[in-house]
Amino acid sequence: MKPKVSIITVSYNAERFIEDTIKSVVNQDYQNIEYIIIDGHSKDNTLKICNQYKDDIDILVSEPDKGIYDAMNKGVQRATGNIVGILNADDFYIDSTVISSVVDTFLETKASCLFADLVYVDQDDTNKITRTWISGEYKQNAFLKGWMPPHPTFFLEKKWYDTYGLYNLDLKSAADYELMLRMIHRYQRQPAYLNKIITKMRVGGVSNSSFKNRIKANKEDRMAWKINGLTPGSLTLIRKPLSKLRQFFKS
Repeated sequence: MKPKVSIITVSYNAERFIEDTIKSVVNQDYQNIEYIIIDGHSKDNTLKICNQYKDDIDILVSEPDKGIYDAMNKGVQRATGNIVGILNADDFYIDSTVISSVVDTFLETKASCLFADLVYVDQDDTNKITRTWISGEYKQNAFLKGWMPPHPTFFLEKKWYDTYGLYNLDLKSAADYELMLRMIHRYQRQPAYLNKIITKMRVGGVSNSSFKNRIKANKEDRMAWKINGLTPGSLTLIRKPLSKLRQFFKS
């Protein structure tokens, strides 16, 4: 039997977009998917929408949490799949073959984790691409050069969460960066690159929404290295945000 893939969606007052997210998971052609939704006790119609798909959702939890990464941790702790991926409530997979491609790549490469490419799209017109994030093949020490893969395309074998830990709740916007830095750079879990766009992400990310938030994110990036006992290069934390400028010219 092919490996089970646990997909985790975290949500809070996500009635506007969550149905797109759910449909993109339940319409996958891969059969062995465990779908988990961790909701932060939404006050809108999010749960009503989720319950319309209750036959396709394996675990649905709605309760207060300590933020998005706490919700992700709750999902990972409940996951029983061999491979775990996270798809937020305003993101969606680009077509029905994404998880099949992910699993085939894991099996072919024997990798511990996987990443792919992503496009940012307009909130209302999801055919309108505003940025394109092409990850490229991973090269050793790429994190020192400011590289990181897009988190909504990141899949990790569950055993490495169990071994090396979950998302660090001391970080408010960079816990995804820290987790990937920890798994790939510090512990050298070999990643595979799936050379295709697999996720559409609606614009409006918190860390890039203002210059002030970008400064905060940069401080958290620095903390991500420090808490792992790692030292970034002299230009690492400058090259990381600058590398995103290329995304605007690929759209």
